[in-house]
Amino acid sequence: MNRAFATIPLIALVALVGVAIFLLTREGERNTISEGLIGRPAPTFALTRLEGGELLTSDAMRGRPYVINMFASWCTPCRAEHPQLMALQASGVEIVGVAYKDRAENSARFLTDLGNPYSAVAMDPEGRFGLELGLVGVPETFVIGADGTIRAVYRGPLTAEAIGEAIRPALEAR
Repeated sequence: MNRAFATIPLIALVALVGVAIFLLTREGERNTISEGLIGRPAPTFALTRLEGGELLTSDAMRGRPYVINMFASWCTPCRAEHPQLMALQASGVEIVGVAYKDRAENSARFLTDLGNPYSAVAMDPEGRFGLELGLVGVPETFVIGADGTIRAVYRGPLTAEAIGEAIRPALEAR
Protein backbone atom coordinates (compact mmCIF):
# COMPACT_ATOMS: atom_id res chain seq x y z
CA MET A 1 0.00 0.00 0.00
CA ASN A 2 2.80 2.43 0.88
CA ARG A 3 4.53 1.60 -2.39
CA ALA A 4 1.46 2.69 -4.38
CA PHE A 5 1.40 6.04 -2.57
CA ALA A 6 5.10 6.52 -3.29
CA THR A 7 4.52 6.34 -7.07
CA ILE A 8 1.77 8.98 -7.12
CA PRO A 9 4.21 11.95 -7.08
CA LEU A 10 6.23 10.32 -9.86
CA ILE A 11 3.13 9.80 -12.00
CA ALA A 12 2.04 13.41 -11.38
CA LEU A 13 5.50 14.67 -12.36
CA VAL A 14 5.51 12.66 -15.59
CA ALA A 15 2.03 13.98 -16.45
CA LEU A 16 3.11 17.57 -15.73
CA VAL A 17 6.20 17.21 -17.92
CA GLY A 18 4.05 15.75 -20.71
CA VAL A 19 1.64 18.69 -20.58
CA ALA A 20 4.54 21.17 -20.53
CA ILE A 21 6.15 19.55 -23.58
CA PHE A 22 2.84 19.63 -25.44
CA LEU A 23 2.26 23.31 -24.66
CA LEU A 24 5.80 24.36 -25.54
CA THR A 25 6.01 22.50 -28.85
CA ARG A 26 2.67 23.43 -30.39
CA GLU A 27 2.49 26.48 -32.62
CA GLY A 28 -0.87 27.59 -31.26
CA GLU A 29 -1.40 31.31 -30.78
CA ARG A 30 2.25 32.16 -30.34
CA ASN A 31 3.11 32.67 -34.00
CA THR A 32 -0.25 33.21 -35.58
CA ILE A 33 -2.31 35.93 -37.09
CA SER A 34 -4.65 37.38 -34.47
CA GLU A 35 -8.14 37.67 -35.91
CA GLY A 36 -9.74 39.42 -32.91
CA LEU A 37 -8.11 42.79 -33.52
CA ILE A 38 -8.38 42.91 -37.30
CA GLY A 39 -10.76 45.58 -38.56
CA ARG A 40 -10.72 47.56 -35.33
CA PRO A 41 -9.37 51.10 -35.23
CA ALA A 42 -5.77 51.28 -34.10
CA PRO A 43 -5.38 53.20 -30.86
CA THR A 44 -4.47 56.85 -31.16
CA PHE A 45 -1.00 57.60 -29.86
CA ALA A 46 1.44 60.36 -29.07
CA LEU A 47 4.71 58.67 -28.17
CA THR A 48 8.12 60.06 -27.27
CA ARG A 49 10.66 59.45 -30.01
CA LEU A 50 13.87 57.62 -29.18
CA GLU A 51 15.94 60.44 -30.63
CA GLY A 52 13.84 63.15 -28.96
CA GLY A 53 12.07 65.96 -30.76
CA GLU A 54 8.37 66.15 -31.49
CA LEU A 55 6.09 63.30 -30.47
CA LEU A 56 5.27 60.53 -32.91
CA THR A 57 1.49 60.63 -33.36
CA SER A 58 -1.13 58.49 -35.02
CA ASP A 59 -2.41 61.61 -36.78
CA ALA A 60 0.97 62.06 -38.48
CA MET A 61 0.78 58.46 -39.75
CA ARG A 62 -2.80 58.57 -41.02
CA GLY A 63 -3.44 58.33 -44.74
CA ARG A 64 -0.89 55.67 -45.60
CA PRO A 65 -0.43 52.03 -44.60
CA TYR A 66 2.42 51.24 -42.24
CA VAL A 67 3.70 48.58 -39.88
CA ILE A 68 4.17 48.89 -36.13
CA ASN A 69 6.79 46.53 -34.75
CA MET A 70 6.93 46.18 -30.99
CA PHE A 71 10.46 45.22 -29.92
CA ALA A 72 12.88 45.41 -27.01
CA SER A 73 16.65 45.23 -26.69
CA TRP A 74 16.29 42.50 -24.06
CA CYS A 75 14.17 40.33 -26.38
CA THR A 76 16.10 37.48 -28.02
CA PRO A 77 13.38 36.72 -30.62
CA CYS A 78 13.52 40.42 -31.59
CA ARG A 79 17.15 39.90 -32.61
CA ALA A 80 16.15 36.83 -34.60
CA GLU A 81 13.48 38.70 -36.60
CA HIS A 82 15.63 41.79 -37.21
CA PRO A 83 16.99 40.70 -40.64
CA GLN A 84 13.38 40.26 -41.83
CA LEU A 85 12.57 43.81 -40.72
CA MET A 86 15.66 45.13 -42.52
CA ALA A 87 14.55 43.37 -45.72
CA LEU A 88 10.98 44.62 -45.35
CA GLN A 89 12.19 48.20 -44.92
CA ALA A 90 14.55 47.84 -47.88
CA SER A 91 11.55 46.88 -50.03
CA GLY A 92 9.91 50.23 -49.25
CA VAL A 93 7.62 49.34 -46.35
CA GLU A 94 7.28 52.03 -43.70
CA ILE A 95 7.90 50.51 -40.28
CA VAL A 96 7.45 52.26 -36.96
CA GLY A 97 9.43 50.65 -34.16
CA VAL A 98 8.12 50.90 -30.62
CA ALA A 99 10.58 49.98 -27.87
CA TYR A 100 8.46 48.15 -25.32
CA LYS A 101 9.41 48.44 -21.65
CA ASP A 102 12.96 49.30 -22.60
CA ARG A 103 15.49 51.98 -21.75
CA ALA A 104 16.34 54.50 -24.46
CA GLU A 105 20.08 53.86 -24.29
CA ASN A 106 19.55 50.09 -24.63
CA SER A 107 17.19 50.53 -27.58
CA ALA A 108 19.65 52.90 -29.28
CA ARG A 109 22.51 50.41 -28.79
CA PHE A 110 20.32 47.57 -30.15
CA LEU A 111 19.60 49.55 -33.34
CA THR A 112 23.21 50.70 -33.71
CA ASP A 113 24.44 47.10 -33.46
CA LEU A 114 21.84 45.50 -35.76
CA GLY A 115 20.83 48.37 -38.05
CA ASN A 116 17.72 50.51 -37.96
CA PRO A 117 14.83 49.31 -40.14
CA TYR A 118 12.42 51.89 -38.72
CA SER A 119 11.29 55.19 -40.21
CA ALA A 120 10.62 56.29 -36.63
CA VAL A 121 11.35 54.77 -33.24
CA ALA A 122 9.08 55.53 -30.29
CA MET A 123 9.32 54.59 -26.65
CA ASP A 124 6.73 52.71 -24.58
CA PRO A 125 8.59 52.51 -21.26
CA GLU A 126 5.60 51.51 -19.11
CA GLY A 127 3.95 49.35 -21.76
CA ARG A 128 0.73 51.38 -21.94
CA PHE A 129 0.66 51.63 -25.73
CA GLY A 130 1.33 47.90 -25.98
CA LEU A 131 -1.69 47.24 -23.79
CA GLU A 132 -3.85 49.50 -25.94
CA LEU A 133 -2.74 47.59 -29.04
CA GLY A 134 -3.53 44.25 -27.44
CA LEU A 135 0.11 43.19 -27.18
CA VAL A 136 0.70 39.74 -25.76
CA GLY A 137 4.51 39.87 -25.80
CA VAL A 138 7.39 41.09 -27.91
CA PRO A 139 8.03 40.85 -30.74
CA GLU A 140 4.66 41.56 -32.31
CA THR A 141 3.89 43.25 -35.59
CA PHE A 142 0.75 45.19 -36.49
CA VAL A 143 -0.23 46.33 -39.98
CA ILE A 144 -2.20 49.58 -39.90
CA GLY A 145 -4.18 50.54 -42.97
CA ALA A 146 -4.34 54.02 -44.49
CA ASP A 147 -7.74 54.40 -42.80
CA GLY A 148 -6.23 53.76 -39.35
CA THR A 149 -7.62 50.25 -38.86
CA ILE A 150 -5.63 47.21 -37.83
CA ARG A 151 -5.27 45.02 -40.91
CA ALA A 152 -3.08 42.24 -39.50
CA VAL A 153 -1.39 41.19 -36.28
CA TYR A 154 1.50 38.77 -36.14
CA ARG A 155 2.56 37.48 -32.76
CA GLY A 156 6.14 36.27 -32.48
CA PRO A 157 9.28 36.81 -34.53
CA LEU A 158 8.67 37.60 -38.19
CA THR A 159 9.74 35.07 -40.77
CA ALA A 160 9.82 35.31 -44.55
CA GLU A 161 6.68 33.14 -44.62
CA ALA A 162 4.84 35.41 -42.16
CA ILE A 163 5.72 38.46 -44.23
CA GLY A 164 4.52 36.77 -47.42
CA GLU A 165 1.34 35.32 -45.95
CA ALA A 166 0.24 38.00 -43.46
CA ILE A 167 2.11 41.28 -43.63
CA ARG A 168 2.35 41.99 -47.37
CA PRO A 169 -1.26 41.01 -48.19
CA ALA A 170 -2.50 43.27 -45.39
CA LEU A 171 -0.38 46.16 -46.64
CA GLU A 172 -1.67 45.69 -50.20
CA ALA A 173 -5.35 45.34 -49.25
CA ARG A 174 -7.56 48.29 -50.10
